Amino acid sequence: MGTNVRSMTGYGRGEHIAEDRKFTIELKSVNHRYNDISIKLPRSLASLEDKIKKHIMQQVFRGKTDVYVSFETFASDDVEVKLNEALAKAYYEKLKVLQDSIGFEGGNLLDLTAKFPDVITVEKPQKDESVIWDALLPALDEAVTRFASMRQTEGEALKKDILAKGKRIQTLVQEVKLRSPLVVEEYREKLNNRLKDLLGGIDVDPQRIATEVAVFADRGCVDEEITRLESHLVQLADILERGGQVGRKLDFLVQEMNRESNTIASKANDIQIVQATIELKSEIEKIREQIQNLE
Repeated sequence: MGTNVRSMTGYGRGEHIAEDRKFTIELKSVNHRYNDISIKLPRSLASLEDKIKKHIMQQVFRGKTDVYVSFETFASDDVEVKLNEALAKAYYEKLKVLQDSIGFEGGNLLDLTAKFPDVITVEKPQKDESVIWDALLPALDEAVTRFASMRQTEGEALKKDILAKGKRIQTLVQEVKLRSPLVVEEYREKLNNRLKDLLGGIDVDPQRIATEVAVFADRGCVDEEITRLESHLVQLADILERGGQVGRKLDFLVQEMNRESNTIASKANDIQIVQATIELKSEIEKIREQIQNLE
């Protein structure tokens, strides 16, 4: 029994309250060739960035994933307001000199002083990193679980659709397979009749007909391409059934399927085969678009 197929698009959110803090974590992702995880979190939690990334990478292997981490605190000792008195005095004195030099009496100098950078700062005292991590982890696990679940649901829906398209391609390949020998027989008959007309009803040399038909059959033979396409379709179903990280394998496989269908199209000398090949290529292209979204 294989593992599930996963889409690269997904969303998950998790919350947890512990140690007088409420942690909220959101994950969302889109298609990407590699595993690109970008984390936005408060400066006070910056030291946990690498730990968060490694934890997510245990379950996410491909896609561009944006992670948003935020927290609210309910504890008064979690916040400390600091005043830089020396800096405040220096600003205030310079403002007073400016006021005196231009002779302007209006304006609240204290209010202006308080607005300058670094005069009043809000700091969050450093807590033990392991305590913060233990409080944050349940929110992260909840977000990752929901995120993975959504990617899995979407991936399984894509798998089902791709397998249905694979069956349609198999039907079209079978049509080409059955039609090819008939095209050769029809050519033999037309050639024979044409030569008879040219020779005024005289029987044509069978050897000459056989040679011409052999050249025609060889030029339009697509047996090898059909065999390879059938093999690729078996592999397509097998890769999807085994599951896991299938995106890159399927991308390569679909390129090969496209190559075989192009060769059949270039060799086709029959309108029915041409029509089947056009539809065949259309279905392969639809699969190619869908697998761009698989992990």
